[in-house]
Amino acid sequence: MNPADLFIPLLLAVFVIMMFRKQKKTTQSVAQQRAQMLPGTEVMTQFGLFGRIVSVDQEENKAVLELSPGNTATVHLQALTKVVTVPAEEKDEEAAAPVEGATVVPDDASSLTLGKNDDAARDSAQDETPEETLKRLNRDDKKEN
Repeated sequence: MNPADLFIPLLLAVFVIMMFRKQKKTTQSVAQQRAQMLPGTEVMTQFGLFGRIVSVDQEENKAVLELSPGNTATVHLQALTKVVTVPAEEKDEEAAAPVEGATVVPDDASSLTLGKNDDAARDSAQDETPEETLKRLNRDDKKEN
């Protein structure tokens, strides 16, 4: 028998095995994600709606999501595609710790001074007269050109 005659069936067998492996991994990841979908978990639906799970009915395949305080929606469990946050009692202390080297984004406009000392910048702006401000701006404009 020619070895080339065995190549195509062998290739087909490998393809089928790989297909079953991928399906098994997908099933495991869905099962793991469903196990995380408990009341209090923040999730995202297939259509991009974010909400917090209020209750889950496994028999009816339904979940009640709280979209905003007092507003709820009932969705099919298959519509829940992504777990955004896990309830606090399930989080590890390590997961809650800040990541080393992470950038912290302030909630206010304090980052707009671009590294200047906040107190010095504030004081110089308050002590400046309108004429001095105009001169400073003209000077800065000439430097840029």
